[in-house]
Amino acid sequence: MRINTRFPVAVHMLALIELNKTQPSTSDLMALSVGTNPVVIRQLMSSLKRAGLIETQNGVPGCHLAKPAAEITLREIYLAVQKKSDAPLFDFHANPNPNCPIGRNIREAMEAPLRDAQTAMEQTLETYTLKDVADHIVRHL
Repeated sequence: MRINTRFPVAVHMLALIELNKTQPSTSDLMALSVGTNPVVIRQLMSSLKRAGLIETQNGVPGCHLAKPAAEITLREIYLAVQKKSDAPLFDFHANPNPNCPIGRNIREAMEAPLRDAQTAMEQTLETYTLKDVADHIVRHL
């Protein structure tokens, strides 16, 4: 029941790209910073590139942001790395008992609150940028 970590890892990667001006931001460097395998990083880089958030050049190691960090919202990053197969932030358990009045009605009772929570989360992410994250990190170096 763990929420997937693609979004926070993608923000971590983009913050590293924004703040790392001394060397190429390669998948190996990002993997070292995140503490994961470079293959995971490359998969996320592919999603971020498709979303127009990063750019790469053939034959040149590393990548860079496709636009200023102040113009990249956390919602954009969240949406870039979500897979179509992902459940929304909240999902329902698969087999509530249809013979139980609660089990029979819980899905319908919870649909609106959970939809509203997802919307509120995305609206909140829209108010923060990658620059906000990078600035916070710099203040704590």
